[in-house]
Amino acid sequence: MDRTRSAALARARTHVIELPDGCATRVWDVPGPSGAPVLVLLHGVTLTARLNWGGVVDQLSQHYRLLLLDQRGHGAGGRAQPFRLEDCADDVAAVARQLGVPKLIAVGYSMGGLVAQLLWRRHRSLVAGLVLCSTTRNTSGAPWEQSAALAMPGLLTAAAWLPPMYALRADVVGSALLDHDTDPFDRRWALSEMRRTSLVDALSAIRAVCEFSSHSWIGSVDVPTAVLVTRHDRVVAPRRQLKLARAVPGSTVIELDGGHDVFLTSPGRFGAAVLAAGCAVFPRCDATAAVGA
Repeated sequence: MDRTRSAALARARTHVIELPDGCATRVWDVPGPSGAPVLVLLHGVTLTARLNWGGVVDQLSQHYRLLLLDQRGHGAGGRAQPFRLEDCADDVAAVARQLGVPKLIAVGYSMGGLVAQLLWRRHRSLVAGLVLCSTTRNTSGAPWEQSAALAMPGLLTAAAWLPPMYALRADVVGSALLDHDTDPFDRRWALSEMRRTSLVDALSAIRAVCEFSSHSWIGSVDVPTAVLVTRHDRVVAPRRQLKLARAVPGSTVIELDGGHDVFLTSPGRFGAAVLAAGCAVFPRCDATAAVGA
């Protein structure tokens, strides 16, 4: 499937939005049915909005209005010097404010799930619900994760000192997110999208992910929440995803057979799972009233 040919993305309105620090980002605004709830789709580290969500936009836009953007340092996103997950959350709030969106459902994948959690914490009046996909409360539990966090400052320094002709791109680390049996066409396209992000920006984002933890406050989430668990995920362990679900009061768990690249390998099943999560957060009969449409 060619993710670059989404009919819904092709008809999306595009906006150039000024972010809180004065830089700009591009936002795809995909219309849904009249009065539909608004979903903001937040992508994972080294990915882009089109890579993470392009395969499911057509499916989701039958039920929701969608907002997509490349997060800071990724693809066409704003500059990230340094990269902060909190800035990404504030960017979403700025987008919603400038587009006149009073309420939205934050749908975050992997790193995007961390941004979604922060969006609720920093802008509670904006968030009507959360869909947290293939994500966690923190990523610093296992020994290898602790080692990666310790090594990250040195890797960042080394990458920053590379001469421009040798500068590397995010696919150097992002390729590890793809399973070995990923279709060759999909793999080539995914890597080409990752190359739109510099290695320095990718490593800075990975460091922020390694430093993130919501364990002390995630239990205070007071909006309907669904956690989409990828059962065969070797990047974010399923037990971590389930631990997140148990920490959020009253959350709904949606389980999906697939790895961390299920959005690429099985977009139809992934889209159906996101729709099920959305229905758990806002049953269709209540959704329009709930988001203030």
